[in-house]
Amino acid sequence: MTTQLVQQIKQLLLDVNRFIEQASGLTLRSYQQGVAQAVLQSILQGAGRSFVVIFPRQSGKNELQAQLETYLLTLFSETNAELVKVSPTWKPQSFNAMRRLERVLTSNLLVRSVWAKEQGYIYRVGSARLYFFSGQPRSNIVGATASLLLEVDEAQDVLISKFDKEIAPMAASTNATRIFWGTAWTSRTLLARELHAARQTQLTDGIQRVFVVDADQVAAEVPAYGDFVKSQVTKLGRQHPMIKTQFFCEEIDAEGGLFPPERCTLMRGRHPAALAPKPGKLYAMTLDVAGEDEGVSIDPGQNSILENPARDATALTIAEVDTSTMADDLIRKPTYQVIYRAEWVGVKHTRLYAQLKALAELFDVRFLVVDSTGVGAGLSSFISAALPDRVLPFEFNSRTKSDLCWNFLALCDTGRFKDHATSTEEDLHQVAAAQTEFWRQVRFCEFEILPGPNKTVRWGVPDGTRDPATGELVHDDLLISAAMLSLLDEQDWTVSFPTLVIQAPDPLEDIDHGGF
Repeated sequence: MTTQLVQQIKQLLLDVNRFIEQASGLTLRSYQQGVAQAVLQSILQGAGRSFVVIFPRQSGKNELQAQLETYLLTLFSETNAELVKVSPTWKPQSFNAMRRLERVLTSNLLVRSVWAKEQGYIYRVGSARLYFFSGQPRSNIVGATASLLLEVDEAQDVLISKFDKEIAPMAASTNATRIFWGTAWTSRTLLARELHAARQTQLTDGIQRVFVVDADQVAAEVPAYGDFVKSQVTKLGRQHPMIKTQFFCEEIDAEGGLFPPERCTLMRGRHPAALAPKPGKLYAMTLDVAGEDEGVSIDPGQNSILENPARDATALTIAEVDTSTMADDLIRKPTYQVIYRAEWVGVKHTRLYAQLKALAELFDVRFLVVDSTGVGAGLSSFISAALPDRVLPFEFNSRTKSDLCWNFLALCDTGRFKDHATSTEEDLHQVAAAQTEFWRQVRFCEFEILPGPNKTVRWGVPDGTRDPATGELVHDDLLISAAMLSLLDEQDWTVSFPTLVIQAPDPLEDIDHGGF
């Protein structure tokens, strides 16, 4: 290696952005450059600063990490520098991070022939090493030391207790610089705690430690990204928790009421309720199934006293499916207009089956989503046999119910769930009563987002909740039934017509009549 080349390499290592541009062939965006420079300054000064970097999804956070790590391994390759990176899970997150780093190391002109991988989780350039660890609750990572840099990726998904007990001590003896990378989530996460602390320190000394970039800032440099985010907002709604956090870096509450007034406003429609179908319309039904009790028999419209008012009800929702929104290239999903509801408490499933079958045939429903959990499995099986190819069984567990919540919020926040207008007609009094109960359940519905990378949400009306105005127990069966409409989004709603055969002219007939 010539003296001139050595000098050129040294000059290249003096500027992190120049190094990435010339050695990796990548020009960082302006919002990425500021992060790289601030982190490098803290490391070179031995300042031990704690940085919080919050970027929207798919905006270059992971690429910046891999480029910065490659630069630091190269810059400190003649020292025994140790960098530590912790991700919420080993598979896939740590694996993905290692693959990204390998790609950058392999393509970097200065280190592609000198880097090495050791023991499956350590990357070395010269004497400098980067260690990858999992931040899962049960992982054993005690004992590692970060002499140069400690990174926590997707910090919103790493438990605070895990960080405080096992991860934070890695930088204690060396006062290493720390970076908390992530995407906004709730105010109870590790990322949120460190964000608050970094902002307070930043106000004290004026040194920037917080780098929060939202989708609009990314779109200013990458117009195609703006188009992508616009399509996601159209699909889910600007107020959907995933849009607020993943793209606009806005924290959401970890618990509280699930349906604020602005969301409820979007859920209210102007169409009327109905007891019968309209010609040419598409319909769907959803059914949340409760247990049966021979001692209690409450049908819609009957005035009976519940022997056990704590019992759940089997709740039915019928919706007209408006396919006009499928013509929108950004939406391509139907709108569901609720026209009818009913509840049954304690009714034997054999009797309930006959009523449900009759309603399904009356409305000629395209699909019927049925709760097939536990006692619902038998009823779901009976209906499936009677209505082949139309029944969609759905089994509830913590994961599927959480997904149901996020999907239902997408319906509500984009105006694709619409309840019918309030009716005062005498023959619709039963439907009106069910509507009143539905909105009461909406009002008392609460949610709690659980810590961890799965974005799991518990939701519903808490057991034992009573309406303070009446003292009555409040359930959530009608609300769950309505939410099950979101499961219809993945179905085929194209309208088919009977095959029309057009008879072609017979050329022999012309011959017979002297046409030739």
